[in-house]
Amino acid sequence: MRVLIIGAGTGGLCLAHGLKKAGVDVALFERDRTPRSMLIGYRVGISPDGSKALHNCLPADVFAEFVRTTARPATRINMRTEKYKELLVADIPQARNPAHRENSVSRIAMRTALLNGLEDVVRFDKKFTHFSRNDDGSVTAFFDDGTSETGDVLVGADGAQSKVRKQYLPHAKVVDTGITTIAAKLPLTPENVKLLPPQADGAVTLLYGPKGAFVIIHVMRFDRQENDDSGVEDDYIMWGYAASHDKFPDLKGMDGEQLKQVVLDMTPKFHPNLRELFRLGNPETAFQIKVRTSEPMAPWESSNVTLIGDSVHLMTPGRGIGANTALRDAELLCRKLTEAHHGKNLVQAISEYEKEMIRYGFEAVQSSREQMDGNGAIHKPVIGRVVLAFLRTFLRVTNALPPLKRRMMARDMAERDHVDSAHEVVHAG
Repeated sequence: MRVLIIGAGTGGLCLAHGLKKAGVDVALFERDRTPRSMLIGYRVGISPDGSKALHNCLPADVFAEFVRTTARPATRINMRTEKYKELLVADIPQARNPAHRENSVSRIAMRTALLNGLEDVVRFDKKFTHFSRNDDGSVTAFFDDGTSETGDVLVGADGAQSKVRKQYLPHAKVVDTGITTIAAKLPLTPENVKLLPPQADGAVTLLYGPKGAFVIIHVMRFDRQENDDSGVEDDYIMWGYAASHDKFPDLKGMDGEQLKQVVLDMTPKFHPNLRELFRLGNPETAFQIKVRTSEPMAPWESSNVTLIGDSVHLMTPGRGIGANTALRDAELLCRKLTEAHHGKNLVQAISEYEKEMIRYGFEAVQSSREQMDGNGAIHKPVIGRVVLAFLRTFLRVTNALPPLKRRMMARDMAERDHVDSAHEVVHAG
């Protein structure tokens, strides 16, 4: 059996490793010209479920390299107002085993690590245009350089703008959530650390401001030796600012410096240290995204063409589960295709994958949409103030009642991760 994968994102690379390890002939095609081209976004939280999928699919040495390049895991959730006033601070459960814990990862470092061992599998600068089915049951992928490749299975792992999805499931809808985000990063220096909210170093920090404004801050510390040139990144701070579209000016054509200024113009009453973090963001790293999401869809008739990750169930970053759901897809599809490689009916194997993926994938889409919806009441002029006041009161009350806080954290972890690994989890501190 020969499997063609379109897209060298997190899910596509994980699937390629798993199939190669299982002895399946696999070829992966990526439109980027180089491994570091076109990567936006800086931090990905890989949940215990995502770490487990990587551990199961990757060769031991590649998984070890992935772990080596991760940042120190966040040990707490840190919720505050835009003026740094505490709302809720809670420990995040930590597993001892890297294969079953939350890992904090740089997108670039993760792609670099996952490309190890796939030199004979991945082909860059291959822009997929369309596919065709052949009389013998095979499928051929065509590329804009005039070349083509034929295999038994075609997997679309080509992200939100998936050309595989657009041809295969033209009725699948991707819609605007009404939320715009601007993000950037800056070096983690002793001076910049002093600008962070209390308890932000070592935490995932969420700040809830007026008019539905939302800020997320990640502190990325990597364990590295002095004069280490082994590919581990320099430490950095990442911030992201989000609000409903109507709060922003027209961002079209703006460069990084202008995007930063937009955030500063929108946050005049935010904590001065937070505004300084915005100002210090490296303009070359600043970018803006209008957040989009898939709409749930009914199951379709399975074939030897299928999809994983954002190409089928694009979700908002509201729950931080997009990459983890893609990894779950990759592990499940790898298992089903391996069964087909050993004699199981191919379409039946893919049908079993799709039935399960559609269920959990669109549950994740819905959960993520609830966290980032520009039409939500919190973004409205009058009722928004009431909703924000209620949210802050709820978080403060929860923070003051340890049993309630533990239940909230347990529920949040369960939603982010479908594997119950409580028996091997220890609480930080």
